Amino acid sequence: MTKKEIVKAISDELGLTQLTTKEIVQKTFDAIIDTLVTDRRIELRNFGVFEVRMRAARKARNPRTGGQVEVPSKFVVTFKPGKEMEARVLELERQEHERASAASVASPANSPARPGF
Repeated sequence: MTKKEIVKAISDELGLTQLTTKEIVQKTFDAIIDTLVTDRRIELRNFGVFEVRMRAARKARNPRTGGQVEVPSKFVVTFKPGKEMEARVLELERQEHERASAASVASPANSPARPGF
């Protein structure tokens, strides 16, 4: 889903213009970024926690040459989902597992062959 699609969905649901909704969504994103830059952490209840962390310097391999390269330390943004998001994603995983199980049972390729054929 893109930001444009988010704006459209919210504007349709709330009856606001897409322009007004776009400004609100952008201001929300800007506030999150500003908070990460100043406080290095933002906790959004029932959604998750964004945090700025320092990734340590490391040695990596250039995939083209195979040679080793030094990657300097840098700041990265991490995200830890909240309980509600985790639960909904786990439910999606459970549904996919059930769907895959049902498909494998229904598939004739997975049925044992009858003796003599």
